[in-house]
Amino acid sequence: MATKFLSLACIRGTGAGDGYSRGLSPRPHYPSMPKYPKGMSADMDRSERRALFSVTGMTCSACAGSVEKAVKRLPGIKEAVIDVLNNRAQVMFYPSFVNEETIRETIEDVGFEATLIMEETNEKSTQVCRILIKGMTCTTCSSTVESALGSVHGVQRAQVALATEEAEIHYDPITVSHDHLLNTIEDTGFEAILISTGEDVSKIHLQIDGPWNDGSMRIIQESLQALPGVEKIEIDTNLKKCSLSYKPDLTGPRNFIQVIESTGSGFKAKIFPKGNGRDSHRQEEINQYYKSFKWSLVFTIPVFLTSMVFMYIPVLKHGLDTKIVNMMTVGHLLRWILSTPVQFFIGRRFYTGSYKSLRHGSANMDVLIALGTNAAYFYSVYSVLRAAASPHFEATDFFETSAMLISFILLGKYLEVKAKGKTSEAIAKLMDLTPDTATLLTFDTEGNVVNEEEIDSRLIQRHDVIKIIPGAKVASDGFVTWGQSHVNESMITGEARPVGKRKGDTVIGGTVNENGVLYIKATRVGSESALSQIVQLVESAQMAKAPVQKLADRISKFFVPLVILLSFSTFLAWFFAGKFNGYPESWIPSSMDSFQLALQFGISVMVIACPCALGLATPTAVMVGTGVGASQGVLIKGGQALESAHKVNCIVFDKTGTLTIGKPLVVHTRLLKNMVLREFYELIAAAEVNSEHPLAKAIVEYAKKFRDDEENPIWAEAHNFESITGHGVKAIVHNKQIIVGNKSLILNNGIPISIDAEEILTEIEGLAQTGILVSIDNQLTGILAISDPLKPGAREVISILKSMKIKSLLVTGDNWGTANSIAKEVGISDVIAEAKPEDKAEKVKELQGSGLVVAMVGDGINDSPALVAADVGMAIGAGTDIAIEAADIVLMKSNLEDVITAIDLSRKTFTRIRLNYIWALGYNLLGIPIAAGVVFPFTGFRLPPWIAGAAMAASSVSVVCCSLLLRNYRRPRILETLEIQGITTV
Repeated sequence: MATKFLSLACIRGTGAGDGYSRGLSPRPHYPSMPKYPKGMSADMDRSERRALFSVTGMTCSACAGSVEKAVKRLPGIKEAVIDVLNNRAQVMFYPSFVNEETIRETIEDVGFEATLIMEETNEKSTQVCRILIKGMTCTTCSSTVESALGSVHGVQRAQVALATEEAEIHYDPITVSHDHLLNTIEDTGFEAILISTGEDVSKIHLQIDGPWNDGSMRIIQESLQALPGVEKIEIDTNLKKCSLSYKPDLTGPRNFIQVIESTGSGFKAKIFPKGNGRDSHRQEEINQYYKSFKWSLVFTIPVFLTSMVFMYIPVLKHGLDTKIVNMMTVGHLLRWILSTPVQFFIGRRFYTGSYKSLRHGSANMDVLIALGTNAAYFYSVYSVLRAAASPHFEATDFFETSAMLISFILLGKYLEVKAKGKTSEAIAKLMDLTPDTATLLTFDTEGNVVNEEEIDSRLIQRHDVIKIIPGAKVASDGFVTWGQSHVNESMITGEARPVGKRKGDTVIGGTVNENGVLYIKATRVGSESALSQIVQLVESAQMAKAPVQKLADRISKFFVPLVILLSFSTFLAWFFAGKFNGYPESWIPSSMDSFQLALQFGISVMVIACPCALGLATPTAVMVGTGVGASQGVLIKGGQALESAHKVNCIVFDKTGTLTIGKPLVVHTRLLKNMVLREFYELIAAAEVNSEHPLAKAIVEYAKKFRDDEENPIWAEAHNFESITGHGVKAIVHNKQIIVGNKSLILNNGIPISIDAEEILTEIEGLAQTGILVSIDNQLTGILAISDPLKPGAREVISILKSMKIKSLLVTGDNWGTANSIAKEVGISDVIAEAKPEDKAEKVKELQGSGLVVAMVGDGINDSPALVAADVGMAIGAGTDIAIEAADIVLMKSNLEDVITAIDLSRKTFTRIRLNYIWALGYNLLGIPIAAGVVFPFTGFRLPPWIAGAAMAASSVSVVCCSLLLRNYRRPRILETLEIQGITTV
């Protein structure tokens, strides 16, 4: 998961080359080795191993960079991640090439002490697969599948969502395979279709046309396997389909097509026709229900007419009442013949569903329908056969009850499935953002364009250069290599204003180029792209159950058995009441006897109860809510985050990058000695360019303004460079001793600070700015004022939160002077300054201990402990990957207004969930007594079974439609009209 949001860095990073890489992480990155190192043959051991080392002595990102660089130079290293904060190094490697001891010695050779953490090295690997499950009708079905998967050895966590009809399974691939998981689901009685596995991070499906035979297929497979980076090949001869898993750094789909077509056997290859598996199966299910409903009408309408309409038309009534055998009439026989296909052929899905459910010791909605319709049908058969055998018995049949019941339920299921498909429209819209085609550019050795070719956008490979014309969609994540324009990113980030792009700026696939031509170099393609990662996040969020869903799960365990018991109790109560004259005979309709009246009440109770509405109440609302959030630029990671966010009454804000822009700027320079400002900045920039600190970068960026070659300046060489963590830097530039840092660094080097300088520093801190002192040859020469401006609208957001009765706090690692000044400016009264990461987390826990539901809003690595500790962690989209991974909600636009949007959306979603539960529970609590005839003695009102079935079908549809109303969500009106420092948010 740590890499899950890496692609979001394209939203944050700026600059090309090194700048682009640094935008991905707060530390330098070096290129990883190929997945399988050179010299590794197909028959060698390709297993990977993970080792965790405790590394002591690292003080800054430069230390981490040196360790990472040294480790990655070793053969057989797949990946190395260095955590400065926790003094750890995590290394993925191939034991055929290198071992833990060699890695440990390499780290120590760099100058740090390394110790292998043994218990961590044996941690099981985890893979995630998603499976589509067909045939689930209620929470009993999903609970049965979830229990079966949870009992499989090697499965760490299994979630089954009724609304999406999918399972997300976290498992150990060494212990269990996804094929075994598919078989487990099918053993429970449902059809299982694999959607994705953790293996296919980069997977492509090709359609191969040509002379298929064993020999040619073997040649193609061997040719593809020989390509570097190809991990797995699967060939489906029936579909003429070839699926390849590959490493996008080393190869791509165009290479595969070229290899296939160059085999010389007349083969042609292309991307397998588009078609999302889930969408196609959903549409197939809709079509099946629609077809079944239409066929049921063909038989049910005549049954309805012969039993309830034609009896009032004398000529037709006479014909229907014509006796065939004894007391059996034409009408009886016609209704029997017409209802039989509906009961056993069109309605067979309810029999199979009941059998599968009962086989595993549970009962679902299919059991209720099968019992109710069978009771009506077989009683009618008995009644008609008895009439045929007797010259005196007048039969009363309920064939219309079973036929109409099945027809109405099929209509309800059709409408329900169709409505459920609309709950995931947000994902469908995101997936449709990628253009179908792209213009691929080919360059000569001098960098001139020699060819333009239109290709399928799925054929784009990493490092391709793509031409984007005005009005066209950006085909891939990447950065601009030529041209300038404005790009509309609202469909991804929710940011309404077009963003200016020029050489070196990053772009996101699926966004729209407004004006100007751009050349884009692709960096992340396919499932690695920002768009794909967002879709995956939203899909995972829709799978995660909200805690409130546990109510429906608990009820579902005993709901169906209880309903069956109530149904039989109702039948027996009315039957014995009639048998022993417990009610007047006038209550019995003229066409029935007491047994038939009791039977109708029992069937009505059986078919009116609806566990589906309860099961759909929460997941459908969560699906729509998370989808709407994604379209608003607020990524919510599941029902737990939604449920916690609506209870939040206290928010803890970080300062840098959260309340402030997070990009320090030099705003003022005070020279204490006579010298040219350009020369002053030449010296300090030469020293600071070697530092990774944000303040150092701000100084270097400001110094560029004094150079003619502002784009790529070359600074003087710095000797004896030394970075003092938390203080500043020292170096020798042009034979002059340069010291740049805070007050303590200057004093520690024995350099006096004059009264004038002290006053300047006090003035700077009073303005919420940071004072940086500069010494040249042991003389205090100048003071820089560096400011991190407040984000637009920060003050207004805090004010709105107060009106929502939400308490705001500021917790920062900065000094008290700056912290108090920022807090005063935005209107926060509670401030904690000079806080370490663990202090932030402790403060969050302290607030929780006082009974508050706490949200933490941050963007940096040092915010991660607090983000995890908080009830709801909100990460700013421009923050680090670690912060985003730790958070429950990601604010893509980096706007503070989205904190309000996230809380408001969660409140609206849970209001909708409450309404769904009130309706679902209220429907059953009111409907079952009415169906049981509780009001019949007082009102004479009786609910026929077919109307009870229609009501049951309508209840599920109404719950889904209630959730769908969330699609009309709009941000709070106060945000729509809020003027933020002269800018109106739209």
